[in-house]
Amino acid sequence: MAPENLPGMEDSLNRHELVHSIAVALAEEAKRAGRSMCFMEVCGTHTVAIARGGLCAMLPESIKLISGPGCPVCVTSARDIDRAIAVAMIKGAVAVSFGDMLRVPGSLGSLETARESGGEAAVVYSPLDALALARENPSKNVVFLGVGFETTAPAIAATVLEAQSSGVNNFFVLPMLKTVPPALAALLSDPQCAVDGFLLPGHVSAIIGLEPYRTVLGRHKRPGVIAGFEAADILHGLRLLARACADGCYDVENAYPRAVRPEGNPVAADMVVKVFEPCDAQWRGLGMIPASGLRFRKEFERFDAGTVFGLDVPETEEPAGCICGRVLAGKASPEDCALFGGACTPSTPVGPCMVSSEGSCAASYNYGK
Repeated sequence: MAPENLPGMEDSLNRHELVHSIAVALAEEAKRAGRSMCFMEVCGTHTVAIARGGLCAMLPESIKLISGPGCPVCVTSARDIDRAIAVAMIKGAVAVSFGDMLRVPGSLGSLETARESGGEAAVVYSPLDALALARENPSKNVVFLGVGFETTAPAIAATVLEAQSSGVNNFFVLPMLKTVPPALAALLSDPQCAVDGFLLPGHVSAIIGLEPYRTVLGRHKRPGVIAGFEAADILHGLRLLARACADGCYDVENAYPRAVRPEGNPVAADMVVKVFEPCDAQWRGLGMIPASGLRFRKEFERFDAGTVFGLDVPETEEPAGCICGRVLAGKASPEDCALFGGACTPSTPVGPCMVSSEGSCAASYNYGK
């Protein structure tokens, strides 16, 4: 029975009892599976919730939990960060984004250091805030940095449609959007991939539903469970993964029905399709993944800052010693990095996984041992 259907979630004592009972059930399923299992949580919000709640200490020894490429800021390539910095340095332009992006280092520094050097960069809380800024500053070219997954794409698409209908000509987007299922396919295509099942992101799933995962995971015979973000949700999702492995089942289960419908959100998905189309995209740690990004359709290209401002910057390498790419691919843990907790901390980040509030390194630093 899913946690949302159990009584007592509103009562803290009952909540603790519920978490304990699910942990016991998880251990029983793991014992029934009779082997070691490695599960990957794909979502950065899951990563933080697991670290903050100390949930790994509640897992049986046979279950290993690793983080994946579920932090949109973290998987943004260094070259795309350099393109964002180039926007900030254009005279008469201002790069606007969510707060985490300003501190992510590229080869040319960060948006924060660009601002110190005379560039313009600002923090907004939504794409509509960026559009409002463009309306209030008609002499500025406002460029929203379109970083995110399927969760963020509908809001950006809706803002572009609003800008078009209202005739705002100084609003642009630098599209760096990515989609999750192709990344899972890339992970599973790696012969070194040892993931036995995936804890799937609730936010993304609320938009795309279940079928896109079924196509990928079914091909590679791996189970997946969509889970919420409470401790009970996460442990219940892991219990279902252990049960699937014990039964040899490779389906995708929805353990978050209070937020996710099997079909997702068709209205939001259709809005994305109206404005964007799939394209190949560079992921930090995973490389170029076919059809894993979103670019503007031809009729909306006038909003594409990369085209309008000619943002063609060279490829760049990762910072020396940084293993964020390996962490995002599930091939290393943050503590494996020689820079972790020394040269690289949330106040002096070397790589993006230590910058973002959803990054694996930041979660381990703030809540780890």
